[in-house]
Parts: sequence; C-alpha cells; structure tokens
Amino acid sequence: MARDRYSVGFVFTTLAFLAAVPLAEADSADSPVPLMKGERIVFLGDSITQAGAGPNGYVTLIRKALDEKHKDLGIKVIGAGISGNKVSDLQRRLGKDVLSQKPTLVVVYIGINDVWHGEKDPAKGTLPDRYEAGLKDVIGRIQGAGARVILCTPSVIGEKHNGENKLDSRLDEYSEISRKVASKSKVQLLDLRKAFQDYLKEHNSEDKERGILTSDRVHLNHAGNRFVADVMLKALGD
Repeated sequence: MARDRYSVGFVFTTLAFLAAVPLAEADSADSPVPLMKGERIVFLGDSITQAGAGPNGYVTLIRKALDEKHKDLGIKVIGAGISGNKVSDLQRRLGKDVLSQKPTLVVVYIGINDVWHGEKDPAKGTLPDRYEAGLKDVIGRIQGAGARVILCTPSVIGEKHNGENKLDSRLDEYSEISRKVASKSKVQLLDLRKAFQDYLKEHNSEDKERGILTSDRVHLNHAGNRFVADVMLKALGD
C-alpha cells in the first residue's frame, strides 16, 4: 500500500509540474501529430533507453499507457536502446535496428555518452560538429523512410540544479545543438534537459547529486522512469 500511495502521489506531482511547464518544440514544428491506427513507435537511444524497455522502465510505462488508452489503435512500441551508444552508434545501426521495423515515429534520446565519454579523454566522446552532423544524418534517414521524429535533448549527468555538476556546461552546449538541429530539420523537439532542470530546482531542495530522478547521476530510478514516461506521453500528444 505504501508503494501505491507513493505512485499516486508522484503522478499527481508530476502532472502538476507538467501543466506548469509547456512542452518545448522546434520553432518550425507543429503541435504533436495525433496518434494513428497502426502507429509503430521506436525509442532509439543508449543505456537509459535500454533500461527503459525493462519491466519498470519508461518505454514499458508508455507502452502500457497507450495500450490502456488506445486499444483500438493497435500501437506498437519498440525499444531500441543499447548501452554505451553515442550518436555515431545510432548512425551505424539505424537501418538494422530502426528502419527495418518500419516505424511511423522515432523518439531519439541521445547525447549523454557523447559528452560523458569525453570527460577524461575528449577522443572518446563526440566533438560538437560531429554530434550535429550525426543528428542530422539520423533524422534525415528516418524522414527519408517516411517516419516522423521527436528529438530529445540529453538530460543530466548529476542532479545538482545550480550548474554545479561537472559536465553541465558541456551538456548545455550539446542540448543547444539538438535544439538547433530540430529547428532546422523541422522536427519536434522534446527538451528533456530543461524539463529535468526545472523539476530538480523544485524538488531537489538539498541539492543532491543523485537520488531524485537518477540512481547514479545518469540512469533513471523508479521516479525518473515515471517522470520521463509522463513527459514523453505529453510529447506524443497523449
């Protein structure tokens, strides 16, 4: 029963927060397209998305929510996350893991490892120009296959909310690249970076580095998966 009370309380808190924070979209993108019958939605990303396809992950929560509300539409939800992936990995496996699924919509959630892996050795991360080019390539190929795209900004590497996490400035830089690419590519932007920052300002009064939405500064805990699921469902127009 304690868990049920927590879940209900968290959902109400999250919905109140989401109502106060408008969904960020690319300037050139219209409002979310209504979900259609036979929709095939692929969630493409790294270990956050790979775990999101697990029993309590955000991809699974989205699948359950859509199955419950839109049984008549027969929506297929597919997880395509692989641990350690950067944008170059998405480029390499896009055909096999995504386009072969004949998606109608692809949610791209990438960028954490492009920044994080370069913390000690820049060569192991992704340079900004290559990150931008990689996003454009992935989006262009998805659009070329006739599918819509929702591009997410990278979320957090550390949950301190005053710009005190070591890689905040780099994440802000790469998030801005994602915003620019979404606008130029005319695709919908889901600004997860901003959504996380706004939520943490309100709910991390002790300025903890982890434990609010993440278990280890990056990967989502139970609350984080629920939060991302709710934000993404709003981006899907649901």
